[in-house]
Amino acid sequence: MHETTESAAPAAQAAPAAPRRRDPEGRRRAILAAATEIIVEEGAAALTHRAVAKRASVPLGSTTQYFTSIDDMRECALQQLADEIDESIARLEPFIATIFEHPDPVFDELLAYLEDPRTVHADIALMTSGTTDPRLRALALRWPERIVDLLSTQVGRERAVAIAVFIDGATMHAGLTGTPLGRDELTRALQALMTMPVPGSAHT
Repeated sequence: MHETTESAAPAAQAAPAAPRRRDPEGRRRAILAAATEIIVEEGAAALTHRAVAKRASVPLGSTTQYFTSIDDMRECALQQLADEIDESIARLEPFIATIFEHPDPVFDELLAYLEDPRTVHADIALMTSGTTDPRLRALALRWPERIVDLLSTQVGRERAVAIAVFIDGATMHAGLTGTPLGRDELTRALQALMTMPVPGSAHT
């Protein structure tokens, strides 16, 4: 009798999974994104290492590895939110030069800003943080000061400041009530501020 030949060698075992590639910058971005979401949804005071780690799905130790302190993380997150608000100003800027002849594009951009809950809550977080933390004050003032600089060339500084203060109030109103001013209300208020009497100024 022939000896039974041994069966073919067992199928090769599956190769072990390649080690997970480290992506420190990607993890830092994830942590920062989680921090901004918490600030927008719950306010800057709600920011903790544990809350951020849970939201970002990363180990708790990672949050201290990439940011020196919770204050450092908060400042970086607020900086990112301020950068997002800057994008709103960038969209508004091309229409400022013709605000009297063609005001609708300016009003449209401001209305879109007030109707965006994320932007509204981000701005409120910046305002409240800047009110209580002197280190963040310049960051919080960046948006209104830029609005004043842009509008001053067309309506004068006093009116520009009044408009910026009104926008701050309209932002807080939208955040508190969940309902922004309607287009007609916004338009009437802005037109009144654009032409409010200022001694020695044009458009009075």
